[in-house]
Amino acid sequence: ADEEAGRLELVGSAAVGRQAPLTAALIPAATANVALAVLTFGWLSGLSLPVAGSAALALSIGGCGLVFAGVAAVAAQLSVTARGARGIAIGALGAAFVLRAVGDSGSAGLSWLSWVSPLGWVELTRAYGTAGERWWVLTLPLAASTVLVVAAFLLAAWRDHSTGLLSDRPGRATARGLLRGPFGLAWRLQWPVLAAWLTACVVAFAAFGAGANGISSIMSGSRALRRYLLKVGYQATFADAYLSALMLIAGLAAAVYATSAVLRLRTEETGNLAEPVLSAATGRIRWALSHISVAVAGACLLLASAGASAGFGYGLLTGSVSTQLPKLLGAAVARLPAAMMLPAVAVLLFGLLPWESTALAWTAAALSGIIAVFGPPLQWASWIMDISPFTHAPKLPGGPLPLQPLMWLCGVELMIGTVGLVALRRRDVGDLGPSLPVGAVRDRIVAYAREDYGPSRQAPAHDTARPPT
Repeated sequence: ADEEAGRLELVGSAAVGRQAPLTAALIPAATANVALAVLTFGWLSGLSLPVAGSAALALSIGGCGLVFAGVAAVAAQLSVTARGARGIAIGALGAAFVLRAVGDSGSAGLSWLSWVSPLGWVELTRAYGTAGERWWVLTLPLAASTVLVVAAFLLAAWRDHSTGLLSDRPGRATARGLLRGPFGLAWRLQWPVLAAWLTACVVAFAAFGAGANGISSIMSGSRALRRYLLKVGYQATFADAYLSALMLIAGLAAAVYATSAVLRLRTEETGNLAEPVLSAATGRIRWALSHISVAVAGACLLLASAGASAGFGYGLLTGSVSTQLPKLLGAAVARLPAAMMLPAVAVLLFGLLPWESTALAWTAAALSGIIAVFGPPLQWASWIMDISPFTHAPKLPGGPLPLQPLMWLCGVELMIGTVGLVALRRRDVGDLGPSLPVGAVRDRIVAYAREDYGPSRQAPAHDTARPPT
């Protein structure tokens, strides 16, 4: 992204090596995975679990993260654009998930696929296994990450700056009629990301739904896990609690996507891409609504696909597809008002506090998810639980469907979204915030020029003919 925006060219003009940007990107990625491994080991050990198993699980998780850091580093060298690099990296993650799912399905002759996937290596270390841990499996993510990082450095030294090894396809000579308005443009910009989310939801929730058939036998071996699932799902039976918790995850996924789609407005503004749209016969409200409509429609599609996939996967194994599919589809759609609260907050922040909107919006999303997932089993206070909109969502399937909380959620969302749009209409568009004070930068440049070429200082002999800057 820095290379595409031209920032690496400015950094590279100083005394900085060619491999410095890639090194600077890999250092925090590696540090984050090491910190995650340390925290995971400390947390598992604090639960009085065996030290050897905790170490094996923590190291395998950290190693898996290092592998995909290497994948992203290679993708950044292959693609011309940041979006293409993200697509390659996320596609590799999806392929790893599918390979592990097929390998773990128990099909004859396909179990070897789990050894191909870095996600499968986490399980194949056999943490807490009765026969002991497979420590040698940890060499696989270490070797894979090393090979990928070395390949990324070689590709970075070989390719040209601001280009990728995969050539960028030229666009159409003439634009389609869809691009004549802001809504068509917003859809054109955001549909690849939505397509990736839809594919992941269909595959993941179909697999998760199929796992609900044997949840009772799985839960019978762990009293703590059984108690956690019943509290998160707010149900009395294991199957309903598992499916209710699954729909909670679907709601969180839809909220995260919708928040990212709304924050695309801030990306367009900071990238100076909003001004060409607003210079035409397009108002600010209409421009904002174009991306908000994609966020709402995408969240609806994600929830519908998650509920239908989970219902199909669960019903296919139980022989009741006609019953479970509409049941879980309704349970997923019932989470829509709660999921829409987070993008509404993002709209409010984008209108009122554009400089801090991205950080605050993702903080709100993370806080809501943490409260929804960890609040019930830890029995947090009711006022803390009420902060998350998912606390007020119906606990389906198996629970009642109260309409009053849903109406309150919709009303609050409309109110704060309207306030955000009104604030957007009144503020400056294109202001990048206090981090880039244009006036201060201009005054400093003028001061430097006067200091170098002012009357108090004599210019060097070879610059005598050079006029003042």
